[in-house]
Amino acid sequence: MEYKSYYKTKGNFSDIVMFSDGKYLTGLYFVGYKMLNKLEKESNKKDLIIFKETKRWLDIYFKGEIPNFNIDYKIGELTPFRKEVLEILLKIPYGETVSYGKIAKEIALKHNKSKMSAQAVGGAVGHNPISIIIPCHRVIGSDGSITGYGGGIDNKIELLKLEKVIVDNNN
Repeated sequence: MEYKSYYKTKGNFSDIVMFSDGKYLTGLYFVGYKMLNKLEKESNKKDLIIFKETKRWLDIYFKGEIPNFNIDYKIGELTPFRKEVLEILLKIPYGETVSYGKIAKEIALKHNKSKMSAQAVGGAVGHNPISIIIPCHRVIGSDGSITGYGGGIDNKIELLKLEKVIVDNNN
């Protein structure tokens, strides 16, 4: 059985939908994510401990602070390549970014290949089911451009502003 809960964000962010198998967080998506309707229809709303912990983590994060605890999550059916990409995402520090191309180079080096496709990395990043906690929003284009985010470019920009990667002169 899959369960869901909602998180109301403040500011310029879309709200968030969380999913769980009853014990682990299995999904964290901004409202507007392309597959969200299907996921929401297949799950029941329920108040779970993992949702309370995730909401506490998000409260801290959206205050502009770094949460000092981890959320228990589980991702099903990951290919070895996607797993490798997600492990790299987890190493990107708060307030920093890495390009798709740099991740591709890192993976190519690890596997003794001359090159790896940045688009393939982008595809793996785009399948991250635990956004924000697994910080796919910290991956940018090689030229520094803010590209590709399943949760919406506006949310990605706001997350990077929150982490002070992008300085918003309008505030």
